[in-house]
Amino acid sequence: MSTKKIAVVIPAYKVADFIEGVISSIPENIDLIILVDDKCPDASGKKAEGLNRGNVVVLYKEQNKGVGGAVITGYKKALELGCDIIVKMDGDGQMDPAFIGALITPLLKDEADYVKGNRFRDFKNLKCMPKVRIFGNSALSFLVKAASGYWNIMDPTNGFTAVQSRVLKELNLDKLANRYFFESDMLINLNIVGAVVKDIDIPARYGEESSSLRIGKVLIQFPLHLLKGLVKRIFFKYYIYDFNMASVYLIIGLPIFMFGLYFGISEWIDSIVTGKARSAGTIMLAALPIIVSFQMLLQAISIDIQSVPKRER
Repeated sequence: MSTKKIAVVIPAYKVADFIEGVISSIPENIDLIILVDDKCPDASGKKAEGLNRGNVVVLYKEQNKGVGGAVITGYKKALELGCDIIVKMDGDGQMDPAFIGALITPLLKDEADYVKGNRFRDFKNLKCMPKVRIFGNSALSFLVKAASGYWNIMDPTNGFTAVQSRVLKELNLDKLANRYFFESDMLINLNIVGAVVKDIDIPARYGEESSSLRIGKVLIQFPLHLLKGLVKRIFFKYYIYDFNMASVYLIIGLPIFMFGLYFGISEWIDSIVTGKARSAGTIMLAALPIIVSFQMLLQAISIDIQSVPKRER
């Protein structure tokens, strides 16, 4: 029997119709359920307060901060109450509480610091996922892998997660993204502190719940957030906390690549305007830096893939 104190954090916004079923299906061996009412217009918090479970704590946000802001509030409360493992699940019924045991097992065995669900390995359940969600996740998955440095995971935006409190304490929670970029920002910051992340196969459940997530808006906003996160991770991981060959390849390869690209495009445009073909030497002067620097950048990516945080055996 585990002596770890386990909490479940549930951000709640427009989930009043589902929250009773979600809370009632959470296993009895969970020590604490922290529901964060994110200025919910349907009073999800009041519904949770009316349930006959003594381990439910309801927090109210005076202003809607988004899913990330609500989860951060729940994390802080769980840390304040001395919880060892903190599970995050949504209140709309898409995440099956029956899988909480599977989610926290790698943490109890100290095989990982952060565990997340993966909906993409079960083909039968994948067919049930709305097509727009499959498209959105597929479009973002590779970018999140590159930005976070966790090349070994899939479904990186999955919000069914569990984390060790000792790792959570290493993060600056107030600096994490408040809204839909929260899960990706968590991964970026977890990599910076060297946390081990593991995937667990957990199918999603889709019913009558509605989502305020707009794929078009996300596809516009996420790339900029991911680029900023990538720059932050590279800076800390390869120039502050460590310096290795990836650092060298990046610091040399990027400027050379940009020079070759700029020079090549400039010469190409000038040749179109003037109607004069460029000499072989000019073409090589543009192509060679791009080819050499591209090889350097590939080597840096290879080192980054090999540098995914792992448990020492």
